[in-house]
Amino acid sequence: MKKGILLVNLGTPDSPSVPDVRRYLDEFLMDGRVIDIKPIPRNLLVRGLIVPFRAPKSAKIYKEVWTEEGSPLLIYGLENKRLLQESLGDEYVVAFGMRYQNPSIQSALDELRAQKVKSIQVIPLFPQYASASTGSVHQKVMEIVSKWLVIPDISFISSFHNHPDMIQIFADNGRKHGIENYDHILFSFHGLPQRQLIKADDSKTHCLQDKSCCQTYNDKNHFCYSAQSYDTAKLIAENLGLTRDQYTISFQSRLGKEPWLVPSTSDIIHEKALEGKKRLLVFCPAFVADCLETLYEITVEYHEEFVAAGGEKVQLVESLNSDPRWIEVLKGFIVKQENNTLIPS
Repeated sequence: MKKGILLVNLGTPDSPSVPDVRRYLDEFLMDGRVIDIKPIPRNLLVRGLIVPFRAPKSAKIYKEVWTEEGSPLLIYGLENKRLLQESLGDEYVVAFGMRYQNPSIQSALDELRAQKVKSIQVIPLFPQYASASTGSVHQKVMEIVSKWLVIPDISFISSFHNHPDMIQIFADNGRKHGIENYDHILFSFHGLPQRQLIKADDSKTHCLQDKSCCQTYNDKNHFCYSAQSYDTAKLIAENLGLTRDQYTISFQSRLGKEPWLVPSTSDIIHEKALEGKKRLLVFCPAFVADCLETLYEITVEYHEEFVAAGGEKVQLVESLNSDPRWIEVLKGFIVKQENNTLIPS
């Protein structure tokens, strides 16, 4: 019997049309782990306010990054699936799914089930753990598989934020741009509401209790998204030989008015421009594939904000995408799991 591998990323609309973007946003934002309030208020907020106003604007942005082959996130996901399958060989069946929209997790699991795999290893493609991303993937997989009469062995990866080979790829991608050619380095991670991090702290005594609680990764904040993000950035910075004053860690893509993780990338962009910085190099190590948040939010929106404030250039460092070394990282997860050794965490 073959072994199943399930790669999962966040999701993308089927097309940049307003109806398809609306469907995507509806499924995404109605997830109780993404907007974690009671169902009735969430329904009113998402379907009454956010989606009707956001869908047309988001559709225009998706058109800016869409290619002839489709969404970049989908293209890289399918390429990862193909390359990993080629590398692993016929003993494995590799499937790819999106948490929201298509190809769905349901369709990917159906593919593995049809092959009668004896095990399934679930690899959410998010380096840092968050309930709204990795946690949601795990929950969805368990909901689907719990209805099967025959349930194979199933294992999950929760995070890989400090995997040395991943750190090396990001650092090498940054070096291609010539670190010395930039006035400042920015590590921009996807943001989260502070409330979600506090809820995830079972001790209720550590998370966001002071300004430095996330800056040292330890047992107390082992599954903290912010702490893992800081650790990822520090490891890349160390690899590049950066001093602490040469880089800043920030969070992007804020939604709504409640407190999110700070500092925001937008605020740092303006701050550095006012300090007289002219050229910023931006890493986005929360994303294993370039997507709307990197190709448009960083490359277009933040670049324009920086120039308007007096800067000259915001340069995005490309993500892991379909780099052969990234495929080897994914393959390594599988080998280590089967050998019952620990995956870096």
